[in-house]
Amino acid sequence: MTKRQTIATAYGLELAHMVSEIERERRVQLVVVEGPAMGRTVPLGDGPIVIGASPDCDLVIDDPRISDRHVRVARDGNGFEVRNLSSTNGILFRSAQVGSASLNLGDTFTIGRTPLSIQATSRYVDVRPADARRVGELVAESVSMRRLFTMIELAAMSDATCLIEGETGVGKELVARELHANSPRRKQAFVAIDCGALPEALLESALFGHVRGAFTGAERPRKGAFVQASGGTLFLDEVANLSLAAQARLLRVLESRTVQPVGADAQTSVDVRVVAAANANLEERVAGGSFRPDLFYRLAVVRLEVPPLRARPEDIAPIARAILRRGGLDPCEVGGANLAKLTSHTWPGNVRELRNVLERALVLSPGADSFDALRISLREQSTETLAVRTDLDFKSARALVVEAFEASYLTQLRDRFPANLSAMARAAGIDRKTLRGLLTRHSLRRGDAHDDDGDVVG
Repeated sequence: MTKRQTIATAYGLELAHMVSEIERERRVQLVVVEGPAMGRTVPLGDGPIVIGASPDCDLVIDDPRISDRHVRVARDGNGFEVRNLSSTNGILFRSAQVGSASLNLGDTFTIGRTPLSIQATSRYVDVRPADARRVGELVAESVSMRRLFTMIELAAMSDATCLIEGETGVGKELVARELHANSPRRKQAFVAIDCGALPEALLESALFGHVRGAFTGAERPRKGAFVQASGGTLFLDEVANLSLAAQARLLRVLESRTVQPVGADAQTSVDVRVVAAANANLEERVAGGSFRPDLFYRLAVVRLEVPPLRARPEDIAPIARAILRRGGLDPCEVGGANLAKLTSHTWPGNVRELRNVLERALVLSPGADSFDALRISLREQSTETLAVRTDLDFKSARALVVEAFEASYLTQLRDRFPANLSAMARAAGIDRKTLRGLLTRHSLRRGDAHDDDGDVVG
């Protein structure tokens, strides 16, 4: 019996059972997929629900082609039945106009101009914390992270699509890499695409590829990330930044397991395990209409949440020890005044910020042979919204506030997009030349990283 099988047996959560239980035990709901009511849901329990334009319906949809009481949906054995009630245009299911239809989880039908889908609600699975304090490059003492370690071990055994959630800098890509490294696909490719760093015009080509001549500048054909990762794992970071059009195409690929390169007539089959990540609350995006609910439920078969560093201060010491060892310093003890300084910080940039602080400390402390000997500097955290100097004239006081804002904004922006000036400029909405000048003025350009034109950015 392998280590992963032993873990699954010990917890009584073999992943095949866990995933099927997620689908079975999660309550099922009806989701409005498109239109003005996109994202609206209603639970599908043991009793029937009625959908229509009337306020007394279980799910009210404002669509001029929907009757007051248009259809009824109810459980029917292991599936569901949708039945026309009082409408004249009935139900559109699998391109046919019908009076009733038998549905399964994931099926979509249309009434009026509004498509609806039967989906399992998404929730986190509670598991026992792992005994291990390390999974690959991830190290932790906290219970919350050791629960995540268990989920990684379990989820790695399946091809189930995973959604990794957490703030910028918590290490979502490391979690994705461990899912791949512990999976049967570990000998195949791991391909990562940052959906937030690519302009819309290039995203489809990066994901799906293109043929020669597909657009201006396409002098050679390109294999997209889905084809590059075939047999392995594709990591889609920052999926919340995808446009609705890109979301629709991604959903089609996930459902059909085929891709059509930009400009191509034929489709290519792909065998890919997809892991997605988001630092935004996708459920809020679904409710707000900026993220497709059917794509969200397709991605969130298994959800893994990476807690922010401020919520697990007990992890700072082991993470610091691991970072320093990689930097060439093997500290016997991580404690004292320097650890107190680190644990009192709120870490808005999470583990990425901690790594930057410690790497800077190593550079500024040549010859240091212990953790206590490191010169650790942290930006002061003000408890005020604005630190205003009323002892100065208005113009001088305002200049100081602007200076402090610029330094804080640029530091966090650099932590979000390390060594990528183009992505930073796009996110900030300013041109690269202006951004480069601001980074220089605030001493935020270092000599260990470069943008795509060779300029040092952080």
